[in-house]
Amino acid sequence: MKNYKEILGENIEWARETFKKVDEKMSRVTLRSRDKLADGVDENGVHISKSPKGWTSGFWGGLNVLLYNHTKNEEYLKTALRSEELMDEALMDFKGLYHDVGFMWHILSGALYRLTGDEKSMNRNLHMAANLFSRFVRYEDAPGGFIRAWNGSWQGLTVDNFSIIDCLMNLPILYWASDIIGDDRFKRIAMDHADMALIDHLRPDGSVVHIAEHDRETGELVCTHGGQGYCVGSSWSRGQAWGLYGFTLSYIHTGQVRYLEGAKQIANYFIANCCDDWLPRVDFRAPSEPVMYDTTAGLCAACGLIELAKALPENEGGMYMHAAVNMLKAIEKNFADYNPDRDDMITHGTVLYPNKPDQESVVHISIIYADYFFTEALLKLLGDEFLPW
Repeated sequence: MKNYKEILGENIEWARETFKKVDEKMSRVTLRSRDKLADGVDENGVHISKSPKGWTSGFWGGLNVLLYNHTKNEEYLKTALRSEELMDEALMDFKGLYHDVGFMWHILSGALYRLTGDEKSMNRNLHMAANLFSRFVRYEDAPGGFIRAWNGSWQGLTVDNFSIIDCLMNLPILYWASDIIGDDRFKRIAMDHADMALIDHLRPDGSVVHIAEHDRETGELVCTHGGQGYCVGSSWSRGQAWGLYGFTLSYIHTGQVRYLEGAKQIANYFIANCCDDWLPRVDFRAPSEPVMYDTTAGLCAACGLIELAKALPENEGGMYMHAAVNMLKAIEKNFADYNPDRDDMITHGTVLYPNKPDQESVVHISIIYADYFFTEALLKLLGDEFLPW
């Protein structure tokens, strides 16, 4: 196996040509969708605008931040700033917000602050970091705790004591807040949650649990729930990707090797389960038929694999860079659409495993975070050092 720098060098031209197609398309789409919080498309390939309170609402603006930073095309910046304005509707809805504020604001307002120095963006992001901080549940009779995922109920169950693997991707807003205001409480809480995930979400074989239910007095794991995967005990591929990239990000922000080791465990499992054709299925433990892909899982995982490769010695990182490039190429070859008259770019995203007949509409659709992670991964291959997380 070649080292990761050799693999990067061999694929730089592919990444350059592919990003050129992305830029050519998105430079038009950004004008059409400027006044939307775009997520998915209608039957005509036109972006649908979603509520600013939805967890995916930050990805369209965040995508434009990435494009602006790399190209310096001011039209991308205008769209990102407009997205930030539209998001303000949700900024003060304290009761309606949940753990996904990192997805919603950190890759938009946090990224804009780092690029432009705008203190309004900084304050938006700090406000959301404080909101996430407030969701921390400390165990009464044991050290540590977890960040509560949702409000209300889920499938008839109260969710007061639920954590989900996705939250690892929201922790960077807490690491950032500690750096900005010089208060390590945010970082300590983020690490408490990441440490919990190493125990309660990461299985010995490198697969992960989507939903964990905790005893808030003792800190013990009460049970797990299948969540968006096939069933309890299965292996939802996007959850694997959240864990892979999320632990890698916690390592980058803290330097703690235990998070790097956790990321490697998940990466090895992910690679083993999709290396036949490098197209991840929705759940790695679901029946083989019907075949259902989830490009969002592969593209998020590719971003994590690239950062993981860079964090390791060159030779060890080669395996992870090799997997990332192969996954990106396979998804691009099979599921990329550069038609400038359509607003979506990557198809065959899947929200969850469709265990009910009325869930079939969430399979093999266009999802905005597929476009986001595809672009982020390409920029990593091109040597762009800006890390939005």
